[in-house]
Amino acid sequence: MAYEKKKTGQDAGLQRLKSDLQSGTLKNAYIFYGEESYLREYYLHQIKSTLIPAACEEFNCHILDGRTLTAQALLEMAEAMPMMAEHTLIAAEDFDLFRLPEEQREKLILLLEDLPPYCCLIFVYDTVEYKPNRTVKKLCAAIDRHVECVEFRVQDNSNLVPWVIRHFKSLDRNIDRQTAEYLIFTCGSLMTGLMPEIQKIAAYTRGKTVTAKEIDAVADPVLSAEMFRFTDAVVQGNYDGAAVLMAELLTMQTDPLKITAALGMQLRHIYTARLAIDAGKDRYWLMELWQPRSDYSVRLWMRAAEKTTTQWCADAVKQCQVLDRRLKSQRGADGAQELKLLLVRLGAQRP
Repeated sequence: MAYEKKKTGQDAGLQRLKSDLQSGTLKNAYIFYGEESYLREYYLHQIKSTLIPAACEEFNCHILDGRTLTAQALLEMAEAMPMMAEHTLIAAEDFDLFRLPEEQREKLILLLEDLPPYCCLIFVYDTVEYKPNRTVKKLCAAIDRHVECVEFRVQDNSNLVPWVIRHFKSLDRNIDRQTAEYLIFTCGSLMTGLMPEIQKIAAYTRGKTVTAKEIDAVADPVLSAEMFRFTDAVVQGNYDGAAVLMAELLTMQTDPLKITAALGMQLRHIYTARLAIDAGKDRYWLMELWQPRSDYSVRLWMRAAEKTTTQWCADAVKQCQVLDRRLKSQRGADGAQELKLLLVRLGAQRP
């Protein structure tokens, strides 16, 4: 069966927003939500730049705290005419539409039904999760008719790699695709987290070309990358290296339960890779199973699995599950000590 890519990257709402910006036909109301805050802020800025002249921002661009905002105040602001400009922009941050009392909800519906043509209203979900409540039928119907919902998803590597290359180039540095993939694996797929890492690495790199060595020297790895390095050190028999990685995580006061969960996930990845090798399957089978954003991680799992046996993988996964249950169920359990004991057992049983 052919591998079908998991739906990531850009949704239809984002594509329509791009089209609106290009054609200069922005809609009156949007809902912005999703994990990728970098893109959310980028497109909020694009809308502001399109609608509001820089000299008129103070009077016509309003960023509101939704936690204290009322529907009545929103209505009054939306009806206020723009000053020395053609449009007003209102961004209501963390204004939870579906938790409004009925009276405020009715006012909001009236506003959405009759937004002034000069007003662009954006509901921005940041710390509050966007969870439509379909039992609130009238509000949902008004949103469906009058509001464009735009989800800013974590991007897949087909979008991220060119983005990373472009941003290094803007800082007068070059990075090839393979090294860009390594950066994404090391620092995660969120643009919000990648941007400061790119700036830091570019400043550290003395030559024109960024290598994995510069990334390792200054980048802050995400937990999943640390856990892969830990498991890879174990299967290679590098007990000292694995112990150092574990000690660093514990020194940074990383929750032992989070470490156990991340370790368990990496072990399951490697276990299924080992099963794929045993069954004569290729990496596309694993991609179908786990639906990663690229095959970079899959290649690493396969490479690690080649150094193990099926029995070792099965035992390692089981031991991690047992520890996970123990840490969740036993009050006062010493998670750090339990993790160190797990490391000793994994190292002793390694193939």
